[in-house]
Amino acid sequence: MINSDSLIFAQFGCGYWGPNLLRNFSALANCSVKYVVDESAERRTFVKANFPQITATSSCSQALDDPEVKGVIIATPAGTHFSLAAKALQAGKHVFVEKPLATKAADVDELGQLAVRHGLVLMVGHTFIYNAAVRYVKTLIDSGDLGTVRYIYSQRLNLGRIRGDVDALWNFAPHDISIIQYWLGDLEPVSVVRQGMDYIQANIDDVVFLSLVYPSKVMANIHVSWLDPQKVRKMIVVGSRKMVVYDDIADDKIAIYDKGIDRKAILGENMDFDHPQPAQFSYRSGDILLPQVKFTEPLRTETEHFADCIRSGRPPLTGVQHARNVVAILERAKAGNDGHVL
Repeated sequence: MINSDSLIFAQFGCGYWGPNLLRNFSALANCSVKYVVDESAERRTFVKANFPQITATSSCSQALDDPEVKGVIIATPAGTHFSLAAKALQAGKHVFVEKPLATKAADVDELGQLAVRHGLVLMVGHTFIYNAAVRYVKTLIDSGDLGTVRYIYSQRLNLGRIRGDVDALWNFAPHDISIIQYWLGDLEPVSVVRQGMDYIQANIDDVVFLSLVYPSKVMANIHVSWLDPQKVRKMIVVGSRKMVVYDDIADDKIAIYDKGIDRKAILGENMDFDHPQPAQFSYRSGDILLPQVKFTEPLRTETEHFADCIRSGRPPLTGVQHARNVVAILERAKAGNDGHVL
């Protein structure tokens, strides 16, 4: 007999990232995954061997037609996200979609309207928003501890894994864009400029530099590449009072630097404003703080959040609006260096 509070899911796709989602959703209290849908016989064999209680099938309809299934997890290639999410929502299922939610902002809007019309939860898997270190930086920014944010830059680099369905920007940058949007309160950038190059496969950029400018002179620069000698997962926020480094692969994930440059206020003897003296500056180089951040697997926090939103009816932290903001920036980057969709 099924507990009335239990949630039964179906997962579409069990490739590169799918096993991580399957492991976490299967481990949630009072939740279970009943179906995994994958076209690959090899991946279905993997599911049967590692999750024998789950039905592995190639039929989406089998899962969508089952009234016991309350939610669908989508972990398929990005180009299929829109159509699969739309089918699941139309079938009356809550939907969790691995990033990006869709490849066009208009498609995100359509999915959002479907979710509202059917009273369903629609959430995107921007996992880093559920990372304790990312949230710690958010508290530093919101508290004013860093002063005024001046600029942010990020590097997400590695040698491989090369993909053929999306370029390095769409593969990696959704993470950094999502984090920056979260830190800055989902402000809309006033300009988006992209520069990238395809070295390995024609028309699929292996390396991209993305420059964003936000209101109040806040700049952000994102460097992504799967053609780099080092694995780097680092973001730096430079504020008027302090600076912070978030390094996702370091032991100390957060380092706060009490460093900066301040303009000295100098009272002139004659107060001769017609002949101003050259500006003078003071350089601060204070302590470096390495705060202890309690780590919980972000994917576990994210999956628990999805289940809680279904049960409580609360909107997800990475819901339609956040997903749309990320996709809109990526879409503007694709349009060209004027930052406007052509």
